[in-house]
Amino acid sequence: MQGTGQPAQADPTNVAPGTKTRRARLFVTRLEPYSVAKSAFVLSLSLAVIIIVATILMWLMLSLSGTFDVINSTVDDIGGEGASAFDIFSFVSFGRIVGLALVIAAFEIVLTTVLATIFAAIYNATVTFTGGVEVTLSEDQPVA
Repeated sequence: MQGTGQPAQADPTNVAPGTKTRRARLFVTRLEPYSVAKSAFVLSLSLAVIIIVATILMWLMLSLSGTFDVINSTVDDIGGEGASAFDIFSFVSFGRIVGLALVIAAFEIVLTTVLATIFAAIYNATVTFTGGVEVTLSEDQPVA
């Protein structure tokens, strides 16, 4: 379905009184890979910050609620008197968990940026077959 680039008829059902809507159907025929990479990097950077903050808050919530102490006592109860003392903090210390979150966030930033750039290149290669993505732009104009 090819667009003509001509403005379409105004839809009178959602137009405010005293205005008319001008619409244009356009097709996105090229994505600049560098621009897509920059946008993907910024978005993935914000997602990485969310991952790190959520990890810190989750660890603090589990620590303050006493979940780690309950896990320690449960493992000690199951192990019996002769078992060596189990300490969950040796496995899930704050530094270790935040470090793991940082590694995952860095991996997510690189992977998201690279994949978005590759998808932009694939889109550019296939747009001749598909015709591109149709976008409808509309603008309300007051009637003179």
